Amino acid sequence: MMEKDTIIKLNKSFEEYAYEQDGIEYWLARELQELLGYADWRNFLNAINKAKESCQTTGEEVSDHFVDITKTIQMPKGASKEVPDFMLTRYACYLIAQNGDPKKEQIAFAQSYFAIQTRKQELLEERIQLMERLQAREKLAATETELSKNIYERGVDNSGFARIRSNGDWAMFGGYNTSDMKRKLGVKENRPLADFLPTITITAKQLATEITNFNVKKNNLNGESTITSEHVKNNQDVRTLLGKSGIKPENLPAEEDIKKLERRVKSLDKEIAKKNLKGKA
Repeated sequence: MMEKDTIIKLNKSFEEYAYEQDGIEYWLARELQELLGYADWRNFLNAINKAKESCQTTGEEVSDHFVDITKTIQMPKGASKEVPDFMLTRYACYLIAQNGDPKKEQIAFAQSYFAIQTRKQELLEERIQLMERLQAREKLAATETELSKNIYERGVDNSGFARIRSNGDWAMFGGYNTSDMKRKLGVKENRPLADFLPTITITAKQLATEITNFNVKKNNLNGESTITSEHVKNNQDVRTLLGKSGIKPENLPAEEDIKKLERRVKSLDKEIAKKNLKGKA
């Protein structure tokens, strides 16, 4: 069993050898060679080449994680020479460690160290994607609330707003109104459709609603019929824009319930915090 003092010492070394450029952490291969206890560069280069093969197998771009550079080293009598080196991302270091001998303390430590850090990066990326959908949903809700208040002052009650929104959905989803889309996606009638839509569709609905809001104020539109025509037109325009990229909103599958998503974000936050603590062990 690895001693706690050894873990603390190795963790400090690995952190001290980390560099950062444009917000991306990296290690230099010749310094990592020393950290991992490789005496010979040629042997370490074999480990790097195996790691590159592993990287390619996973579908990642090798050049994104293993960047060729040259390093100047000092020679006797004040001379110097350039030697090949690599800038290595966390993921590259993880793959190199996985190709090493875990019987060596440094390798065993590095395998766990980079595995945890890599998983933490994955968790962060997942959280960002979840948050993007949550934020898009909140933005749509705020825009719809603003429209509801705006048109209430122009002779449209809550029932009228629901009909305007449903007609907007009819235009956005190519002939499917709100209830049609709920049935199509298996959403309960008492739940908001937007809670089950992908980020791209939520954002499209928000944009169409924002344009309606803007034009209702700018052109002083009044009455349910006039505002419905405006909202339908804006949803059709946004649908056309999506169509230029080959996107048909009605054909996109339902995504995870936004309420479950909120719980997942909280769960991810706990896991990320836990891994942060472990990374400092």
